[in-house]
Amino acid sequence: MKRILYLASFLAVSALGWVFFSSSNGNTAPETTFVLLDGSKRSTADFKGKVTLVNFWATSCTTCVAEMPRMIETFNKYQARGFDTVAVAMSYDPPSYVVNFSETRQLPFKVAIDNTGAVAQAWGDVRLTPTTYVVNPQGKIVKRYVGEPDFAELHRLIEALLLQV
Repeated sequence: MKRILYLASFLAVSALGWVFFSSSNGNTAPETTFVLLDGSKRSTADFKGKVTLVNFWATSCTTCVAEMPRMIETFNKYQARGFDTVAVAMSYDPPSYVVNFSETRQLPFKVAIDNTGAVAQAWGDVRLTPTTYVVNPQGKIVKRYVGEPDFAELHRLIEALLLQV
């Protein structure tokens, strides 16, 4: 019974996320530091002048795994024009799983591990995966997707934002 209630709650929150949180909010992307798999660090300051996709995901999230080929395709399609992607693995995701996933899928974009949960907290207390933000060249969040994005819509948005680069 608890599982049914949990699932119903999750689906209700997910549906609300689509209705209320997938729209533009225009807030400046929070000042955060991303620790990448190679140990290097990037910050939101590095986003300036680029269109950046920040994707919160987990290796245990079936939707995240399913959308990853489309994320790769999107990155490859737009990277030469000023587009970047940071895939942020959730704090509960074992780092060895993230490294293995990144290597076996040959993820071409930056992959960060949010060991403490501080990055997810700063980006609006992200708890549901996947949650994806689109940040414009001025550093403003222009779109938040909870769940898998509509990739045709996402591509139209990226193309429009790339005109600002």
